Amino acid sequence: MTENTNRRLTGTALCLLLAGVHLPAQTAQTSKSGQDSIAASAGEFVAPPVFWTEDQTPADFLEMAGRHTKARWRALFRPKPTTPSSDRTKTGFTLGSLIGESFLIWEAGDAQQFRNNNQDIVSYCRSLGMGEKIMPRLMAQARMAEMDEWKDLRQEIVDGHQEIMRLLREQQDEDLAVLVSIGAWMRSLEIVSKLVMETPEVDKRPLCIGSPALLAELRQDFASLGGTTRRSALLQPLITVLSELEKTWGNAKAGAPTQSMVAGTHERLRTMMEELTLK
Repeated sequence: MTENTNRRLTGTALCLLLAGVHLPAQTAQTSKSGQDSIAASAGEFVAPPVFWTEDQTPADFLEMAGRHTKARWRALFRPKPTTPSSDRTKTGFTLGSLIGESFLIWEAGDAQQFRNNNQDIVSYCRSLGMGEKIMPRLMAQARMAEMDEWKDLRQEIVDGHQEIMRLLREQQDEDLAVLVSIGAWMRSLEIVSKLVMETPEVDKRPLCIGSPALLAELRQDFASLGGTTRRSALLQPLITVLSELEKTWGNAKAGAPTQSMVAGTHERLRTMMEELTLK
């Protein structure tokens, strides 16, 4: 995994850099909610805000998304995944998506759903040979949720994510550690793109992919996988979606992102995640 990725996963800072934004005089006199919509009604488009920075974790990204959308977190819970596959590549990616799900559930504050999801994480960790090592931590997390210790639980989930990747590396499963990281981010992007679909402001639309730089980093992480893993048929939908989205959102001359771009982005992410993690 790249050094940039390690920094991204271990950081906890929340950054929102609004680059090049110009607010008309009449807008400056309005409420904060009015400021959040940048001349959209007049059809004016300014430099897009950057919603992702290298030091963000998926937890940071979801929390920031909640500040900019009217999130109904519980409506975004997904079905229970299938039994862990004998294909370790599939299992590793799905495990990452379950960690991404845990960040969503933290936002919703649903203790029972958190416990159910952690049970799935335990099953997937066992399938990868580290269940006994991580289970005490996951059980402690479930108890924290039951006791409504959500503030402290947030960092504990982030740290648990790091421990899972560390244990995989100790087992010489570097590819699986990378896939856990990518899986957590892809589930987070799937969630946030759905939120953005339901948000009318033009200036919030780039939020659905965070930043073209995030897509580029995820593609670079994919490129760091071993040749056999990288060429596996299972992962081709993943790299296809990353490449398509990077091309779509990386065109600086395209102007204001449209609602159809947002809807298409979510549909690509949803279809890919369903194929890789729920079938």
